[in-house]
Amino acid sequence: MSIDLYPPIIHEGDLSPDSFGNEVDQVCQEIHAACKGFGTDEDRLLKAMGSMSPETRYKVALRYKELFGKELVKVMESECGNRNFGFALQLLAVDPVQTECLLIDKACKGAGTDEDLLFSIICGRTNTEIELLKKKYFAWKTEDLGRRLDSELGGNLESLIFNVFQAAEEKYDPDYHNDAKIKADVEQLYSFGTGKWGTNEKGIFKILCAAPPQYLKALNLAYAEKHGYTLPKVLEKELGGHVQRAAMYMVDMKLKPYEAAAKLIDKACRGMGTNELLLSATIIRNQGVLKEVMVAHEELFSKNLRDRIRSEVGGDYSRLLLQIIDSAE
Repeated sequence: MSIDLYPPIIHEGDLSPDSFGNEVDQVCQEIHAACKGFGTDEDRLLKAMGSMSPETRYKVALRYKELFGKELVKVMESECGNRNFGFALQLLAVDPVQTECLLIDKACKGAGTDEDLLFSIICGRTNTEIELLKKKYFAWKTEDLGRRLDSELGGNLESLIFNVFQAAEEKYDPDYHNDAKIKADVEQLYSFGTGKWGTNEKGIFKILCAAPPQYLKALNLAYAEKHGYTLPKVLEKELGGHVQRAAMYMVDMKLKPYEAAAKLIDKACRGMGTNELLLSATIIRNQGVLKEVMVAHEELFSKNLRDRIRSEVGGDYSRLLLQIIDSAE
């Protein structure tokens, strides 16, 4: 299966903010009141910001500027800064596509590139969402997103991202994605990896990126039946480092997207210290499917997501993430 992380309203193009109705105006007024005067009412602010659906976020971002003459994202930065709580609020203060643009920019800034954050945004997406992301990034930065990523990445990870950026995933056609193609691709994948000395990473990426979810599921089963292990296991054996994690994530996003998101949350929380940026990004980007992600997280790791958040982070930041989770149910 594949999932759309952008709500339908994103695909509708330009909308008139004055037609959004009283509910959106009330949210804007609540946010404005929380930020008005001396000091910020963080409790009031996080309840308002954390309760918005992805569609409401889109509307509020447009309407707030019309009502108060300021971009909501800049208000959040001014009021709450750029650390965990403040940056999470900024991610909520824009539409879901712009959220990903902010995250990509963050991943590319400073000393070193955050490859894990980048591939979690780019890999496993629908062709339509990749095109929307590229257009939004160019409109925001007047810079081609593909070129930006080329300057940040290298080697096999760059090759994988390049394939994704070509909107390479084929539309599923049962007449084309048939048993003969499955058999041919199984043999090609074997010859690109386990069946030869050295790995043809580009060949593997081309097949996996082009495979629509319905076909990849059948291909995975056929490969396991013929060679004794699944495609994720092939990637685990043949690749390493960032590109291994990226390729396995892409396959997971096509086969089990809720589990893929749950694994990112686990990665953000596992080990010494919490990766708050990856945690914020995963929860906010998957806001529309958070109920399903929570179920997958508990099934995979035997941990309730609320309890895990409480144990990993604290203060206003923790309460904001919990508000998002509560509002998703």
